[in-house]
Amino acid sequence: MGDEPRRAPRFYLDVPLRAGGTCALGEDAAHHAVRVLRLRAGDAIVLFDGRGGEYAARIAAIERLRVAVDILEHRQIERESPLRAVLVQGVSAGDRMDFTVRKAVELGVAELRPLIAARSVARPRAHNAPARQAHWQKVAIAACEQCGRNRIPVVQPLIRAADYRVEASDGSLKLLLAPRAELAFAAACAGAGRGVTIAAGPESGFDAGEEQAFLAAGFVPVRLGPRVLRTETAALAALAALNALAGDFR
Repeated sequence: MGDEPRRAPRFYLDVPLRAGGTCALGEDAAHHAVRVLRLRAGDAIVLFDGRGGEYAARIAAIERLRVAVDILEHRQIERESPLRAVLVQGVSAGDRMDFTVRKAVELGVAELRPLIAARSVARPRAHNAPARQAHWQKVAIAACEQCGRNRIPVVQPLIRAADYRVEASDGSLKLLLAPRAELAFAAACAGAGRGVTIAAGPESGFDAGEEQAFLAAGFVPVRLGPRVLRTETAALAALAALNALAGDFR
């Protein structure tokens, strides 16, 4: 069997694109294209703007780190999950949170809501919260570039778990990942619709008061099997299980 054709690199631009037009890659994207991928004039790339579909494109010229691009045609391609999954994630330390955001996007999550829980090891100060949100949004965009999604999941502002509220009109299934829960994950998801919200705690989980608040908001405590999963594993395992039960693994 011969080698598979190389997939054209994908780049996100936060501007409306149109077939037949031209554009320039942003600074970070241009650096990645020139210094990392070693792209040259004439190379094929793919662009998307988060507004639906993607665009076949070709590099027209490179001058230092300015990359001019010709936009060739629009393709009505979407790779979204049929589930609308929202992940409410207690912030974890080090690179664990980046890992969780990146892999949740690959698994089709539609929205991420980071929370500072009482037991969170990582506790960004209030003035740093917007920077953390912006960073995780960039991680989500990079994950979309890698996995082929053309819609960008929104990373909501970082707030305290005590300030988290569920919209009254939200009729989605709400699951609180709790290792000691009696209800199995698969049983809780039986007959679930197309909307689900998963709450996953930080390294040491949510405290009793936070868990009680989730229960009062309509969350159902569920367990993911007999083993206790790490914070960066639990939410991803739940998302993967949902895709297997009712999502796009079919």
